[in-house]
Amino acid sequence: MLEDLTAKIDKALKKITGQGKLTEKNISDTLREIRVILLDADVNFRVAKEFIENVTKKAMGTEVLASITPGQLITKIIYDELVELLGSSNAEITVSGSGLTKIMVVGLQGSGKTTFSAKLARKLKGMGRKPLLVAADIYRPAAIEQLKVLGKSIDVPVHAPGQIDPKEIASGGLKYAKEHSLDTVIVDTAGRLHVDEEMMTEVADIKQLLQPEETLFVVDSMTGQDAVNSAKAFNDKVDFNGIVLTKMDGDSRGGCALSIRSVVGKPIKFISNGEKTDALEVFFPERLASRILGKGDVVSLVEKAQSAFDEKEALELQEKLKKSKFDFEDFLKQIKMIKKMGSLSSLLSMVPGFGSQLKSTDIDEKAFVKVEAIINSMTIAERRNPKVLNGSRRSRIARGSGTSIQDVNRLVKQFNEMQTMISRMSKMGINNSLFKNKNFKFN
Repeated sequence: MLEDLTAKIDKALKKITGQGKLTEKNISDTLREIRVILLDADVNFRVAKEFIENVTKKAMGTEVLASITPGQLITKIIYDELVELLGSSNAEITVSGSGLTKIMVVGLQGSGKTTFSAKLARKLKGMGRKPLLVAADIYRPAAIEQLKVLGKSIDVPVHAPGQIDPKEIASGGLKYAKEHSLDTVIVDTAGRLHVDEEMMTEVADIKQLLQPEETLFVVDSMTGQDAVNSAKAFNDKVDFNGIVLTKMDGDSRGGCALSIRSVVGKPIKFISNGEKTDALEVFFPERLASRILGKGDVVSLVEKAQSAFDEKEALELQEKLKKSKFDFEDFLKQIKMIKKMGSLSSLLSMVPGFGSQLKSTDIDEKAFVKVEAIINSMTIAERRNPKVLNGSRRSRIARGSGTSIQDVNRLVKQFNEMQTMISRMSKMGINNSLFKNKNFKFN
């Protein structure tokens, strides 16, 4: 996420890190370079100009304490301004405590509205809500079918009467939800160009009919300033409540994310990464600011771990680790849990200091596939007691998994090394206490 922007800002800040003190010249030189970086990332020029002016004003009037360096100080000032630019604090989605909550999803063609609608339904379902997806996009081929497939995959009902007037579909969705005791209606509207007056009028009419608690504008973060201009036009017409940034896992330069809230005046509420229905994050300005500056996002990483790892299984695993009884079956469970947390690149981008390295690091997203295939080709007895894996067994496992004997040998060797390391850690008293406390939370 925004690796290129992170790398460039990090390079610019390194030039001032070695300085003995902050001066007007080194502040000016550094911020001039950062301004060029922001403009190159397609940040709105007014936003970039105001951002640099604010940082300059704070940096010029700040004394460097003996305990920190000029580089640390300027980084902290830039971090604070990034947080302010992105929205200061997270804006939660509005849901009714009682009665029906209506959520309308709008945006340009190809921005990812349909996929986001399903992701949001899954998230709300996980919070104890009873959502209904409403397929009101009658213009894009296969849009209705796509929503049906997504709804089925997350076990959420879909109201899709077919090619009739979108306002009738929305109205019918409200009726369906009430009849089936559902408490949340998510209406997936058709993508439209902001210059198409007829389509823009239609979406305004649907909003007038629904009177939604939330109108969310979904925007492709890879489209830069075009997305910001479109958001402004949509906001003028339908007055949405919040913004959803999609495709942040792609080659996004960052201009959209850094400009849109300031230009439109509406908060970013969600970040959508990838196509899987669980790939949706609540937006926290301070976390994205930290990632942009290459400081990682440990809080989000821990939250992902807590949601993916079952507490009971974690405690059982802890006991096995203490007794050095960790086997390939346990290893396979851990792999599946890690995969639930998201892609390897997205997880590594949250590790402090790793984000800027991802651009030059070859991340094999299929690394676990081969490992799973090898373990699945073992018998239960072999998984539970890897010591029995002699040459003939390894040869059979390689054939069964479609891999080479060298691959099997490498995995067994790495597993044995990991067992040794775990045994040492256990003897030192290092264990997994994160899941012991049910009330452990990050705010």
